[in-house]
Amino acid sequence: MNLQNKVAVITGGNSGIGFASAKEFKKNGATVIITGRNKEKVKKAAEELGVKGVVADVVDIHQTNNLATEIGNEFGKVDILLLNAGIFLPEPLGSLSEDGYNAQMDINLKGAIFTVDKFIPLLNDNASIINVSSELANKGVANTAIYSATKAALNSYTKTAATELAPRKIRVNSINPGPVSTPIYAKTGMSEEQLDDMAEHFKNRVPLKRFAEPSEVAKLAAFLASDDASFITGSEYNIGGGINVSI
Repeated sequence: MNLQNKVAVITGGNSGIGFASAKEFKKNGATVIITGRNKEKVKKAAEELGVKGVVADVVDIHQTNNLATEIGNEFGKVDILLLNAGIFLPEPLGSLSEDGYNAQMDINLKGAIFTVDKFIPLLNDNASIINVSSELANKGVANTAIYSATKAALNSYTKTAATELAPRKIRVNSINPGPVSTPIYAKTGMSEEQLDDMAEHFKNRVPLKRFAEPSEVAKLAAFLASDDASFITGSEYNIGGGINVSI
């Protein structure tokens, strides 16, 4: 998984899968830029990783455009684009909130799509775009209707983007993680007891009976980013400890 001389941009790179992927990409030789919307968290993560951090909110297309301009001016071209920024707000049918719908659609779907759109002129031929989706895109788990819909839409977009960008040999793939030990759950607004119950529910549905570590997902991202995956595009990779085959 040699990423030497490759420039990688990671949205949501200050925590979780994004942070772990930045660490893995750098270990494999890439020049890494992480982005996020919280200035303090981005700065802290960038200093810890020894990479460049840029504050940008994927919901704001103007900020995304400025991000692309700044990176283009400093680094020229980009070889790897990892779309990891996302939120998870579980709500049951009958009690869905418009704010929850808008937030998840804006960050999980709109943010990824328009980040790709603004970076297309910067991408080298043979570049790799990786969308961090979810196993929930293909599962009917209670209280996840909107979140799952955003990820299913992202996977559909991945296939179309792979087709349109194929003439430039730009590869577009999705990673579908199952339960992963990341801060995303703590941002749901649920109580600790509710979070524990949800964690136990997810863990029991995973045949390997545990959550993944972000570093395990990062290794898959590094493979898809590398030239070792040069003939892989338009694909979804499940990394959920077997949850995709469980009842």
